[in-house]
Amino acid sequence: MIGERIKKLRMEKGYSITQLAALAGISKSYLSYIERDLRNNPSLEFLGKIAKPLDTTIEFLLHENIENENEMKLIDEEWQKLLNHAISNGLNKEDFQTLQEFFIFKHWKEKKKKLGGLANGDGSKRKK
Repeated sequence: MIGERIKKLRMEKGYSITQLAALAGISKSYLSYIERDLRNNPSLEFLGKIAKPLDTTIEFLLHENIENENEMKLIDEEWQKLLNHAISNGLNKEDFQTLQEFFIFKHWKEKKKKLGGLANGDGSKRKK
């Protein structure tokens, strides 16, 4: 669980809950809830804030079946920077899902256009 992983990393760093909360700029009580699994769906913004002082990644905190952070190489460094930048600018899970849906639709529309299904780009075919 995310809370267990955060607590383990916090203790390895020698931080108290109060110290880590201050370093990350988050609520001490919310951090405590997460660590005790009373809250188990933290936002990407929260995870981004907590990952930095723990010298870890959001992916490591989210991944469920890993023993060693070095095994966690799901995305490259460039993607990590882009994701962290988006989160720091306020992107949340719902925004990300909306963007995914938009790009799926956009790619579908472009594919249909290439295949002649959207000759005018508006869903209608040109009349001869």
